Amino acid sequence: MRIAFVTDTYTPQVNGVTTIVRRIVELLGGSGHHVAVVAPAYPGDQAPPTGTELRIPSMGFPPYPAVRLSLPQPRRVAQFLDAFRPDLVHVMTEGPLGFVGRRHALQRGIPLATSFHTDFPRYSRLYGLGRLEPLVWRWLVWFHRPARFVHTPGEAVRAELASRGVPRVRVWGRGADTATFDHRKCSPAFRQRLGVAYGAALVLHVGRLAAEKNLEVLIAAWTLAHEQLGSAAAFVFAGDGPLAHRCAAAMPWAIHLGFLEIPVLATLYASADLCVLPSSTETCGLVAPEAMASGLPVVAADAGGFRESVADGVTGFLVPPDDARAFASAIARLVLDAELRRRMSEEARLAAVSCNADDENERLLDEYAIAIGRKPLEDPQWRAA
Repeated sequence: MRIAFVTDTYTPQVNGVTTIVRRIVELLGGSGHHVAVVAPAYPGDQAPPTGTELRIPSMGFPPYPAVRLSLPQPRRVAQFLDAFRPDLVHVMTEGPLGFVGRRHALQRGIPLATSFHTDFPRYSRLYGLGRLEPLVWRWLVWFHRPARFVHTPGEAVRAELASRGVPRVRVWGRGADTATFDHRKCSPAFRQRLGVAYGAALVLHVGRLAAEKNLEVLIAAWTLAHEQLGSAAAFVFAGDGPLAHRCAAAMPWAIHLGFLEIPVLATLYASADLCVLPSSTETCGLVAPEAMASGLPVVAADAGGFRESVADGVTGFLVPPDDARAFASAIARLVLDAELRRRMSEEARLAAVSCNADDENERLLDEYAIAIGRKPLEDPQWRAA
């Protein structure tokens, strides 16, 4: 098969979308298929391309420079895709490049697949643009309806899209890479380099440091927990974004590690003791399965995709999204009860392994083959208009 991906975010950035795209590219390449990627170019990126790539010049979005806005260059994209001759175009994002990839597939009569990863309607409310939410939904429904299939990583989001008239929505992309993220990568030396005292519990947050991640609740909860626990806990947050300085200034006693490459991030996860995720806007929140694969109990917002990955009282705790005291209480409970942490750690790893990426990968290859007509149509959902 010849599969082309068009995405408005890609390596070297690390986020849920880039993790998924990189995973599929590696899967297809390792299975003997041909892959092409259209993605933004990033400043100073000297990394060699993976497979066949077209990098489009981009500029930073002023309120959030890490988010790149590509100049679509439809003619250049069309020439690249025409030369590649894809059997299917998979558009991973709904931004400028995604729009160009969608239009190209439909104009050329090439099978189209799309993915819905980001809850833009909820984001519009968080950024004070709630009046635009109906328009955002109209755009999303229009964008995804022509696709042979639409991937989204959560059951709740799948149901929402289906209720709004988007057909052929499939849940895909929830499995963690349980080989990369593994509790056996725990490193006492790494903890020591961070300055974590012997016997202290390492409380971790990983993610984009932006308003949609509910960071004011994280700051309030960690401050309460820090005051209660003292030297019994060390607090570490990894990631970057427009609120990085706000987090560092509000929590000077916490360790900020900034952006981390995947191997270092995997060591950090495995060397921590629990992970705290207060965001209420996650379609999946891949950070939770990654943390669980690393053997971490997860204290997460009782909202969105976390409800589908964290079993309350078994692999962690689900907490009302805006209740900082409840987050602090759950953190303190896990820090002070080592046996509870141990039990939840074991359950978290088992849950992640039971939902790992291998089964999803096999199903994806089947979906591509069906979409391009190389495998018999067996699932009646594929016949939906």
